[in-house]
Amino acid sequence: MVMDINEIREYLPHRYPFLLVDRVTELALGESIVAYKNVSINEPFFNGHFPHHPIMPGVLVIEALAQACGILGFKTVNKLPADGYVYYLVGSDNVRFKRPVMPGDRLELRADVIREKRGIWKFRCKATVAGEVACEADIICAERKVA
Repeated sequence: MVMDINEIREYLPHRYPFLLVDRVTELALGESIVAYKNVSINEPFFNGHFPHHPIMPGVLVIEALAQACGILGFKTVNKLPADGYVYYLVGSDNVRFKRPVMPGDRLELRADVIREKRGIWKFRCKATVAGEVACEADIICAERKVA
């Protein structure tokens, strides 16, 4: 199941500059997702984050992975932010950064469901650039109804 940016915007409440998923290339409901973020020098964080050696902040790599997890969760339970739901990033374990992510990189985001119970999801995640691991993490998200 492929999703373009217009469909992604239906499943994520985030907007520029915090929408960090550009395309979904694979999605198996309740199982896994593969998506990507094209990292551009025009990203606002590069102005202040090591401006002479620009690298994407690690917390934003984790956020990009969490957004991919949110898409998988929403698609699996057939809900939308427009229905009053949100997926919060509530935890991350076993986080390891292996290489910097720089302008011009295509950051591939992969998440596999470990388990889901009462709206709490745990995912095993990996972000790669050209097949090289940039970050690994276990991410926990919580589905919540908001007003």
